Amino acid sequence: MNTLERFSLHGKTAIVTGAAGLLGRYHCKALAEAGAAVVATDLEQAACEGVAHELGQSTLAYAADVTDPVSLRRLLDAVLERTSQIDILVNNAAVNDRFESPSVALERSQFENYPLEHWKRSLDVNVTGVFLCSRIIGARMAARGYGSIINIASTYGLVAPDQSLYRDRHGHQRFYKSAVYPTTKGAVLAFSRFLAAYWAPRGVRVNALSPGGVENEQDDDFIAEYSRRTPLGRMAAPEDYMGALVFLASDASAYMTGANLVVDGGFTVW
Repeated sequence: MNTLERFSLHGKTAIVTGAAGLLGRYHCKALAEAGAAVVATDLEQAACEGVAHELGQSTLAYAADVTDPVSLRRLLDAVLERTSQIDILVNNAAVNDRFESPSVALERSQFENYPLEHWKRSLDVNVTGVFLCSRIIGARMAARGYGSIINIASTYGLVAPDQSLYRDRHGHQRFYKSAVYPTTKGAVLAFSRFLAAYWAPRGVRVNALSPGGVENEQDDDFIAEYSRRTPLGRMAAPEDYMGALVFLASDASAYMTGANLVVDGGFTVW
């Protein structure tokens, strides 16, 4: 097998959670373009079907709640009705906490005031969701003796948020990046290392992918400030993570497990 052939995902089946989100759509696209049959899953069936429509006939749309074991077992059964195997799991679903009203964002995002219900919801989706998907879907891989699990983490699992990024051009703090997102993404990295060691004897590789910030209609001041702080001088485009994801999913990374692939334009080097 030559080098390029090792990146092929032909004959493989991949499940992507959070598939209807900005990066989720591109994760699905990357895997499909590499040849995989992709299962796009998110909370809403219509959103999953929208992703499947974009990608074509090789994509299955099936809604599931990553925090609900019953929902995930239904997802697993539905996939196995269509294919005899699951080769790749991308744990992408996550909550990135936001406040709908700018008028309350500053006060409620402060650590001292941060709502407990927001904290619990993020832990439930970002950490417990990864745990449940890995246990229910990944166990099928382990029983078969082959698989690749990719947990989407973040640069904020490695470094603390720079709160100055969230100031306006006059230096006024608009809101604070809360403690919960870095906490959950740090937990995802620790969990990835645990599971990599636990399932290595059973042929399942577990790695994390830590993306940097993606440009997505943020205001010009934020984009400029984030770009200034990044050695490559820009925010990411969603396409910037496609190659890394295929690498981790494919046999091109066959000797790689328990690792964290950081793709952030150099954001964490400073």
